[in-house]
Amino acid sequence: MEKLIINALSREKRFAHIRNNTVEGIIFDRPEQRSLVGNIYYGTVTKVLPGMNAAFIDIGEEKNAYLHRDVLASYVLSPERSIDKEKKSVTTYVHQGQKLIVQVDKDATGPKGARVTGIIEITGDNLIYMPQGRYVAISKKIVEEKEFLRNLGMKLKSEDEGLIYRTSSTAATEEEIAKELNSLRSKYAEILERAAVIKKSGILFQNDTFTEMVFDSINKMTSGEVFVDDLSLKKVIESRNPILKVTYYNGKENIFTVHRIEHEIDKALKRIVWLDNGAYLIFDETEAMTIVDVNTGKFSGKMDYQDTVVKTNTLAAIEVARQLRLRDIGGIILIDFIDMKNEKDKRYIQETIEKEFQKDKTRTKIIGFTALGILQLTRKKTKVSLSEALQEKCPVCEGTGKILSAETIAFRLERELLEHRNSDAEAVLVETTQAVIDEIAPHLGMLEEWLKFKVYFLIQSSISHYYVVKQFGNHTEIAQKASEPY
Repeated sequence: MEKLIINALSREKRFAHIRNNTVEGIIFDRPEQRSLVGNIYYGTVTKVLPGMNAAFIDIGEEKNAYLHRDVLASYVLSPERSIDKEKKSVTTYVHQGQKLIVQVDKDATGPKGARVTGIIEITGDNLIYMPQGRYVAISKKIVEEKEFLRNLGMKLKSEDEGLIYRTSSTAATEEEIAKELNSLRSKYAEILERAAVIKKSGILFQNDTFTEMVFDSINKMTSGEVFVDDLSLKKVIESRNPILKVTYYNGKENIFTVHRIEHEIDKALKRIVWLDNGAYLIFDETEAMTIVDVNTGKFSGKMDYQDTVVKTNTLAAIEVARQLRLRDIGGIILIDFIDMKNEKDKRYIQETIEKEFQKDKTRTKIIGFTALGILQLTRKKTKVSLSEALQEKCPVCEGTGKILSAETIAFRLERELLEHRNSDAEAVLVETTQAVIDEIAPHLGMLEEWLKFKVYFLIQSSISHYYVVKQFGNHTEIAQKASEPY
C-alpha cells in the first residue's frame, strides 16, 4: 500500500512517499532553495577551457554554469563521425561571448555552479521532446511495445529532433502521441521567441518543480492514495489522474504531523540511526563523500558471531538504502559493514542492497567491496541533500561537529601569558569560561610564579571555550576591574 502525503499550504511545500507504512522519501520545495533543474536559460559564454573541454556560462544566476563540450548542440548535431568529433577541442564548437540556450540538469552545490546542457528537453505527459536530440529512446520499464514506439518516433520526428518515450506512453494512441509532440514543438517555438527579444542572460522557461515532482511520484505509484491539504492542487491531480483516490485534508493540525512525517524528518537529520534489533548506523556526510558505519550495538544474536554479523549487515543494507533515499544523499558513498570473512556472505549483502536500490528513482551504481571490506557505490546527485536543505553549519564548530576543549584553550592561554613574563605589569585581566579557569586553577600558583605577575579572571558563559586577554596593569587597578559586575 502506497501513500503520498502533500503539505502545500505554506511557502515551504513538501510531500512524503510512504510504502507499507514506511517513509521512503521526502521532498522539500522552498523559494530560496528551489531546484533549477529543468529551467531553460539564455546564457552568455564567459570562459572556454580547452583543458577541461568545457565552458562557463553566465545564465543570470549567482554563479556561472558549467557546460561540457559533449552536450553542446553544435557538437551533437555536427555531421562528423563520433571518433573525429572526440578529437576536436571545445573551442571548435563554442567561443567566448557566444549566446546559447541551455537547460539546467544539475543544481549548484557548494562552491560549484549549476551544470547545464545544450540539448534541451521539454517534458510532456507521454514524451520528452528534444529539438536537437537526434535519437529515439524508450523507458526501460516498457518491454513489449519498444519496436513499435521506436518506429513511430522515427516517423514523427525530424532528423535533428529527439524523443524519449515515458512509461505512460504505452496507454496513449498514435494520434495522442502525435498531438503531444506538436504541442511540445509549440512550447519550444515560444521559448525561441522569448530568446529573440531578451537582451541579457536570464531565464526563458521555469518549471513548476513542485507540481512536476508530485506527478512524477504519482506516476510511479502502482496503487494507493494521495492526501493533500491544498484544494486547488487536489483538483489539478484529479483532472490529470481521475482514477486515483485523492483525499482533501483540512484539519487544524499540520498534515505532516498527523501522519508522523515530522518525526521521520527529525530522525533523518540525526547522525545515528537505530535498527530494530539494537544495532545502529552512523552517517558522516562530508563534501567529498558520505561514510556509513555499521555497528552491532546491543544485538548479540542467538547463534554464533558470524550469524550475528550477517543478520546485522542484512538489516543495515536495507536501512542504508532507505536512508540514502530519505536523506537524498548523492555522490560517493562508502558503507563499512561489520567484517565478513566469507565471500558468499559479502555477495549476499551486495545483492540485498542492489535489490533495495531498485526502489530508488535516482541512478545508483554499486562498485563492490574493497579489500578492506568496505562497499563502494555512487548515487547521482542532482540537488542538495536533506541535511543541506534543512540545516546550516554550526557557527561554533563550523560543521566539524567538534570544538576545542577547555584544556586546549587553557594551554593556549598559558603560552600567550608566558610571552609576557618578567614584564613591568603587576597583574593581568583575562576573560574566559569557567571550564577553562577550572583547568588552570590547580596550576595557577606555579603559573604566576613563572610570570612574576598576578592573573585575574572575568567569567563568561559561552557555548565554546575561549579566552581574551583584556588588560595588563598594576595590581590594584586589575583587582578592582575583576571584582566589578560584568
